[in-house]
Amino acid sequence: MFAKVISGTPYGVEAKLVEVQCDVGPGLPGFAIVGLAEKEVSEARERVRSALRNAGLPFPGTRITANLAPADLKKEGAGLDLALAVAVLVASGELPGERAQGLAFYGELALDGGLRPVRGTLAVALAAREAGLAGLVVPAEAAPEAALAEGLPAYPAADLSQVVAFLKGELELAPAPRVLPEAPPPEWLDLRLVRGQEHARRALEIAAAGGHNLLMVGPPGGGKSLLARCLPGILPPLSFDEALEVTRIYSVAGLLPPGRGLLRHRPFRAPHHTISYAGMVGGGHGVPTPGEITLAHHGVLFLDELPEFDRKVLEALRQPLEDRRISVVRAGVAVSFPASFTLVGAMNPCPCGHLGDPLKPCRCRPHEIVRYRKRISGPFLDRIDLFVQLPRLTKEELLGDGRGEPSEAVRERVETAREVQRDRFGGPYNN
Repeated sequence: MFAKVISGTPYGVEAKLVEVQCDVGPGLPGFAIVGLAEKEVSEARERVRSALRNAGLPFPGTRITANLAPADLKKEGAGLDLALAVAVLVASGELPGERAQGLAFYGELALDGGLRPVRGTLAVALAAREAGLAGLVVPAEAAPEAALAEGLPAYPAADLSQVVAFLKGELELAPAPRVLPEAPPPEWLDLRLVRGQEHARRALEIAAAGGHNLLMVGPPGGGKSLLARCLPGILPPLSFDEALEVTRIYSVAGLLPPGRGLLRHRPFRAPHHTISYAGMVGGGHGVPTPGEITLAHHGVLFLDELPEFDRKVLEALRQPLEDRRISVVRAGVAVSFPASFTLVGAMNPCPCGHLGDPLKPCRCRPHEIVRYRKRISGPFLDRIDLFVQLPRLTKEELLGDGRGEPSEAVRERVETAREVQRDRFGGPYNN
């Protein structure tokens, strides 16, 4: 017999629907999966066989061939496990094919028949909604994420036995509610912690209001890192569409905790200066996954010790800083990632960090200072809007009782400034 079941696979920050075609017919016993499947998809043969047996369901002792269409699309991840199991049961006559029509199935199978969440659930749910499907069956832990796709029922199941009972009409699975939690209290550092550096605080506010890229130069201990980590706290909260986009990115990247719904805070990414080119722009085997510049979408990308980053990594930021997107091509697979972020860089004025410091004399030779600053190219610096010099704080500034405005007060002014820009340009503000 022949059966067709719909599933999906992550592709960039989106997902592509996959038609799992299964044929159970005469021949030597075997289970073949074709259709440009990566290793983890091919290993689904053993997971499906063990899950069916441990769930008390029969596994056909004949020839099984599963085709993942379209055949020229790379499929990766374990999310196709559930669809493969359902297709095998329908093709062998154990399940009625009518109930499975119009539904999509996405989840990993444990050997005991349990269902485990996988990355990219939200992206698959959005793709299923756009295709006009009637619902999506997912592991119970992934249901809050899948339910974010408004208009598509997300049916949570704990194990394969529940899915089988649901398709036989013996069990009703209530669609997961679409819950939009209130944004939790911000976890970012407050600007009240910053002593002195009034001009730097003002530059931070301007950067937040206009989405400007910022570079801070100063000796160690001047507060560069502290100021950068205060920036998310003065940015306006994410809109629903922005939050949905950020959540989808983190889901595809596998960084969304199981059972977690919508992400409500703007991302703050601070990669180490030893990060690779692929780690920054995106990459990996098979279909490329998002890099740090995409994970910072609608948020902040902080590069501390800027000259220590590899020159190739920094130059890769030039195009996304202008286009707000980046295209990544790997082994014939081309994907486009969103990359609308605010770049904040921090660096020392010289290799030793004490050029112009009144307390510690600089020991660097002139050619060393020139070589240090040449690590950052002119075209890259042209994309920086604000340059701020941070001097060393005096003893009175460090030990004094004076504190600046809290982040909440600054954020209100930033939101007002962005409202003015929205009215001026007659459209949504793009970070």
